[in-house]
Amino acid sequence: MTLIRLCFLLLILGSISVAQTSTISARAKAIHDSAIVIDTHADTPQRFLDENYDIGSTDPNDHGHISLDKARAGNLGAEFFSIWVEPTTNQGHFAQHTLDLIDSVYEQAARHPDRMMMAYSVADIERAHKEKKLAALMGIEGGHSIENDIHLLRDFYRLGVRYMTLSWSNTNEWADSSGDIDNPKVQHHDGLTDFGKQVVLEMNRLGMMVDISHVSDKTFWDTIAVTKAPLIASHSSARALSNHPRNMTDEMLQAVAKNGGVVQVNFYNAFIDENYRLAAEAQKKDRDAAVAEYVAQRKAAGQPVTYLDQDRIEREWAAKIPRPPLKSLVDNIDHIAKVAGIDHAGLGSDFDGVSGATPEGINSAADIPKITQALVDRGYSAEAIHKILGGNLLRVFREVERVRQQMTAAASVR
Repeated sequence: MTLIRLCFLLLILGSISVAQTSTISARAKAIHDSAIVIDTHADTPQRFLDENYDIGSTDPNDHGHISLDKARAGNLGAEFFSIWVEPTTNQGHFAQHTLDLIDSVYEQAARHPDRMMMAYSVADIERAHKEKKLAALMGIEGGHSIENDIHLLRDFYRLGVRYMTLSWSNTNEWADSSGDIDNPKVQHHDGLTDFGKQVVLEMNRLGMMVDISHVSDKTFWDTIAVTKAPLIASHSSARALSNHPRNMTDEMLQAVAKNGGVVQVNFYNAFIDENYRLAAEAQKKDRDAAVAEYVAQRKAAGQPVTYLDQDRIEREWAAKIPRPPLKSLVDNIDHIAKVAGIDHAGLGSDFDGVSGATPEGINSAADIPKITQALVDRGYSAEAIHKILGGNLLRVFREVERVRQQMTAAASVR
C-alpha cells in the first residue's frame, strides 16, 4: 500500500470514528454569543483586490470563508485581514502592493459603514462589538513588505497595520523563514540580523504586535530574546500533533507563555492533522507541477497570473484528500492550552488562504460556534472559552499598547 493511500485510509477511518459537532447547545450558544470573538488571520484582501469581491456578498454559491453575513452568523467580532504580498510576482514593488491591499480593506469598510468599521486598538474592537459591527484590523504577512526601510514600517503602522509577521515562507534580508530554511540556494542569517532586531524593537515602540508565524526556529528564539512586548503567532498550530516546520514545538509554546504572548491556532488541515500533512506532502510534486504548467501557459499567452488562479488549482488538489475531523482542530487548541496555559491560546484561522482545506464542519466564519461547542464538550469553562475566542488576544494587544506608552515615556525624558 502506498503512503498516500495509507494516509487516505487513516483519514477516512478518523472521520467515521469521530462524530462531528453539528448542533449548538443552548449553553454553548450563550457562551459564544457573549464573547468578543477575534480571528487573527484571513487572506480575504486577495479576493478584494484580484476578484473585486464585496464582503457584503450574499451569493449562496460563494466558496469564501469571510463575508459580513458569515461573520455575523458566527459572532465574529474582529478580523485581522492579512496584507500578504506574494514575493515572486511582486518583485520590485512590495510596498506598492502592500498599499494596494491596505486600500482594499479600507474600501470595504467604506462600502459597509453600518456593518463594518476600521479598528486600530483594543478600545476600537470593544466599540465595534457594542455597535454590532465587524472590527476590521490589518496585519502584514511578511517583512519583505517594508523593503528594508524602517520608515516604511512606521508608515504602515500609521495606515493601521497592527501586527507584522517577520517573514512569510521566504527568507528576507533580515529574518530567516521556516519555509526555505533547508534550501541551500537561499542565503540565511542564522535567525535575525542586527537590522531585524531593530525592526522588532521599533515594532515594540510603535505598538505593533510582533508575529512569529512562518519564521525559522532560530528567528523565533532570537525574537523572544529581543522583544520587550508579548509576541503573537497569528496563525500557527502544534508541531507535536502535525510535524510541520510552520508549527510550534512544545518548548516554543512554553516560551511564548513565559513571554506573555498568545498562539492563535491555524485551521489549515496540514497544520492540524499529521495524516493529512503526509497525504498533502505525497501529492506535492504533482500539485506543484500542475501549478507550474498553468502559470507557464498563462505567461506564454501573455496573460497575467493572479493569486486566485493558483488558488483554483490548489483547491482541486486539496479536494482529493479527505478532510480531517473537527477533532483535529480542537486537539490543537487543547494541546496549546495545556502546554502553554489557558491564557495563551486563540484562533488564527487562515480563512481564505488555504484553498478551502479546513476540517469537517468548518466551511466559513459562520461555523466558529462549533469550536465553542467542542470546547464545552471537553469540559472547558465559559471563562476559559472566552479567553480562547478572543480574550487572550485582547490581553496581549493591551500589553503591547502599554509597552508602547512606556517606551514613549522613557524616550521623552532622555
